[in-house]
Amino acid sequence: MDFLHTLFYFIVAISVLVSFHEFGHFWVARKAGVKVLRFSIGFGKVLWSYQKNPDATEYVVSAIPLGGYVKMVDEREGEVNEADLPYAFNRQSLLARTAIVAAGPVFNLVLAVALFWSVLVIGETGIKPILGAVEQGTLAAAAGFVEGDQIISVNDKLTPTWTEAMTVLVSSALDGEQSIKVGVKNVDDQQAIRTLELIDKDSENPDVLYQRLGFKPWSPKLQAIIGQVLPDSAALAADLQQGDLIVSADDTPMNDWMQWVVYVKEHPGVPIKLVIERDGVQLPVTITPKGVAMGQKTEGKVGASVYIPEELMKSVSVEYALSPLAAIPVALETTYFYSVTTLKMMGKMLIGKSSIENLSGPISIAQYAGQSATMGLVPFLKYLALVSISLGVLNLLPIPVLDGGHLLFFAIEGIKGGPVSERAQIFFQQIGIVLLVSLMALAMFLDVGRLF
Repeated sequence: MDFLHTLFYFIVAISVLVSFHEFGHFWVARKAGVKVLRFSIGFGKVLWSYQKNPDATEYVVSAIPLGGYVKMVDEREGEVNEADLPYAFNRQSLLARTAIVAAGPVFNLVLAVALFWSVLVIGETGIKPILGAVEQGTLAAAAGFVEGDQIISVNDKLTPTWTEAMTVLVSSALDGEQSIKVGVKNVDDQQAIRTLELIDKDSENPDVLYQRLGFKPWSPKLQAIIGQVLPDSAALAADLQQGDLIVSADDTPMNDWMQWVVYVKEHPGVPIKLVIERDGVQLPVTITPKGVAMGQKTEGKVGASVYIPEELMKSVSVEYALSPLAAIPVALETTYFYSVTTLKMMGKMLIGKSSIENLSGPISIAQYAGQSATMGLVPFLKYLALVSISLGVLNLLPIPVLDGGHLLFFAIEGIKGGPVSERAQIFFQQIGIVLLVSLMALAMFLDVGRLF
C-alpha cells in the first residue's frame, strides 16, 4: 500500500507538471497559427485518445508518465500537405518560434507562482522557528545564537515557520552566500540581526551543512506518549494507538519522547520489544522501525508523532496566511528565489563546487511526492511548486534537445541572419542526448544507492 500510495502521487505530480508544461507549448502554438497534430501526456503506447475530427488536434494519454510532447506540423519531420504549409512550425517567424518553445518552461514558472499563491492564501500551520540549545563549535554558536531565539527573517525574507526558516537558510547557503543575515527575536521580545559566516565548503552537501549550522528546534521535555499514527506505518502495523505511553524499549526505560526517537533512529529494520501502558494496563508490543535513507545513513522510523498537550501546542504553533492581493508579490518573490537557487545549484554542481548527492532522480521525486501528500494539501502544493521550478529552469538550460537548446539555436539564427544548418543541429542534439541520458543515469544510480 505504501508503494501504491507513493506511485499514485508521483503520477499525479508528474501528470500535472507535464500537462502544464506541454499546454504552454500547445497554447502559444495555437495562438501563433501553428497546426498542432497531437497533444500527448506520457510516451509510448497510447492508452486513451480523443480527436474531434480528422483535421483537429488528437489528445493522447500514453503509458509512460515521465514526460509528454506536442507534435506540430513541421516540414523537417515529414511530408506536409500543401494546405497545411502556412501552419507549419518551421515557416513561422523567429519570434513566433521562440515564443512557442519558451512557453513550456515559462508556464512551469507561472504554475509555481500560482501554487505558492494558493499556499499563502490557504495558509499553513507550522511550528515557530524557536531555537533549542545551541552546541558549541557550530556556525550558530559562532554567530551568537542562543536557546530561545526566534528566527523572524533570513536575508530580509520573512520566515514564520521552522520549515520555512530552515529551507531559506540552507538554500541561501547552498547558493554560495558567504554571509547570511538572520533576524531574531529573543525571549524578551528584543530584535537583533545575527550574521552567519560561511566558507565555500559549507555549500557542497546539504546534510553536512545542516550539521555545521547547528540549528535545532526548541523542544519541551514530553512524555513518550503516542499522538497521531500515520497510515502504512510500523506503528500502525504494531497496533500502537493514540494515548499509548511507551514505558520501555528492550527493557530500557523510556523517560521522554526524544529518548524514544533516538532509540528508534538507531534500530532501522530491527524488532524492538516494547512495554506500553494503555488505559492503566501494561502490554507487551513488538515493533520494527522502517529503514529510511537520510543522506549517507539509514535511520529507523515508526510513523507516529508525539502527543502534545493542547495549550503547549498553541504556544509554539503559528498560523500564517495572506490575503489574495498581498500573496501575489510574495508568491512572485518566492518563485524568483527558488529559481535562482536552482540555477546556482546546477552551476555549482557543473563546476564541482557542490556535491552530486544533491541530484534527485525519479525514485527520490516519487518518495517526496508520497511523503508531502501524506503531510497534507499545503505541503503537496509546495512540493509541486518546487518541482515545477526545477522543471522550468532545467528546460531553459542551453542544452540541445531541451527547450533551452532550441532557444540557443534561435538566438544564433537571429545573430547570423539564417538558421543553424540541419547537420549542425543534429550533431549538437546527439551530444545533448548523451549528456541528458548520462545525467539521468547518474541520478538513478544515486537514487538506488539511497535506497540500499
